[in-house]
Amino acid sequence: MTKRIYISDIHQHVGKTVTLFGWVYNKRSSGKINFLILRDGTGTIQGIVAKGESEDSALKAFDELTQETSIKVTGIVREFRGNYELAIQSIDIIHLTQDYPITPKEHGVDYLMDKRHLWLRSSRQYNILRIRSELIHACRDYFHGNGFTLIDAPMFTPSACEGTTTLFEVKYFDDKVYLTQSGQLYIEAGCQAFGKVYCFGPTFRAEKSKTRRHLTEFWMVEPEVAFNDLNDNMELAEDFLEYIVQRTLKNRKKELESLERDTKILANTKAPLPRISYDEAIEILKKENNPFQWGGDFGAPDETILANKFDRPFFVHRFPSAIKAFYMKEDPTNKKLSLSMDVLAPEGYGEIIGGGQREENIDVLLAKLAEHKLDPKYFEWYLDLRRYGSVPHAGFGMGIERCLAWICGLEHVRETIPFPRMLYRTTP
Repeated sequence: MTKRIYISDIHQHVGKTVTLFGWVYNKRSSGKINFLILRDGTGTIQGIVAKGESEDSALKAFDELTQETSIKVTGIVREFRGNYELAIQSIDIIHLTQDYPITPKEHGVDYLMDKRHLWLRSSRQYNILRIRSELIHACRDYFHGNGFTLIDAPMFTPSACEGTTTLFEVKYFDDKVYLTQSGQLYIEAGCQAFGKVYCFGPTFRAEKSKTRRHLTEFWMVEPEVAFNDLNDNMELAEDFLEYIVQRTLKNRKKELESLERDTKILANTKAPLPRISYDEAIEILKKENNPFQWGGDFGAPDETILANKFDRPFFVHRFPSAIKAFYMKEDPTNKKLSLSMDVLAPEGYGEIIGGGQREENIDVLLAKLAEHKLDPKYFEWYLDLRRYGSVPHAGFGMGIERCLAWICGLEHVRETIPFPRMLYRTTP
C-alpha cells in the first residue's frame, strides 16, 4: 500500500513511494524525459515521467494530459539540489480538462475577473490568498493571545454607523434594514461586559468609488477596550500591527518572494510608530506646496505626500470633529478636534487603521446625534451604554484587504479577496 500525502509534506517522505492527488499545472518534454508540474493546493512539485522508470500507461497518459486535468500519481520521492521531485511510476486521469480558458498567454484584467473562480488557481493569486489566510490567522491569534473575547456583530442593522450616504438598504420582511458598515457600536456593548473584545466579519459600504483602494464588501477586524483612552488605543494599534506584519513576514516569506515584494518597509513595522497630529500633517503638506485646507479629510495624494516622509506606517491623530463620526469623543482641550487616529501605510497605500476614543457622555452623544441628523430612537440601546456604568473606551478598525494590498505590494485591492465586489462587479 502506498500512502497518500500532500505536497507540503513531501520532505518527510524522501526515498518512499507515495501517492499524490492534484491538478496538472504545466508539462513539457525534453527528449525521452517528460516533466510534469503538479499542484495540490498545498504546493507544487515536479514529477519525472521516463521510459524504463515509469509504467507504459503513465507514458501514454502523460501525452493526454492538459492544463488543469485532475490526476492521481504514484511515485518515489527524490531530493535533487535541495528540491524535491517525484519519479512517477503511474498516472491515473480523474478528469481530462478540455480548453481551459486561462492559458499561459497574457489576459486582460476584466477577462481574468470574469474567470475569477479559475484565476484563483494561478500562482500569483494562490500566493496572495495564502498570505491573506496567514494575516487573518495572525489577527485572531493576537487578540486571543492578549485576552480579548470575540463578539460577533450583526450583519443587519436598523441605522447608520459611518454616515447615511454609504448604506446598502435591504428588505427585511415588511420592514427595511441596512447591511452593516461596522460592528463597532455592538462591540462597544461587548467591551462593557467583557472588558476587551473584538469582532471580525464582512462590512459593506455603498460608495460609488472606482479607486484601487475601494471594495463595496470587505472584511474588518475591530477591537474595543473599556477604560482605554486615545493614547492606549494607539499603543494597542501599533503593537497589533507589528505582530501581524512580522508574523506574516516570517511565515509567508516564500510567497512574498514569489510576488517580488520588497519587504524592507514591512520589516521596519515595529513599535513605537511615528505619531503626528492633524495640524502637524497640514504643516508638512504646506511645505510641499500642497493646497490642502484645514478641516478637510486627506485624499490619496495628500496621504502619499505624508507617507513619503516615513519609512514605516505612522499615526495621524486628532482630526477635526466635523469630519468624524458622531460617536467620536471631542478633544477636551480643543472642541474642534476629536480624539481620533488613523494609521497610514507608506508607499501610497493610505489609511489601513482608523479609530479613536468614543464619547461616553450621554448628553454630548444626544447632541451629536441631532447634529448628524440621526434618529435617537434607533440608538436607544446604544445610549443605554452611557446610562448604566458608562466608562471611557476606545477602539479601531482595520480592513483586511487594504492592509493585505500593502503587505503584498499590490496595485489594486481586487486581488486581495477571493471574490471581489466592486461598483460594477457582483459576479462570479
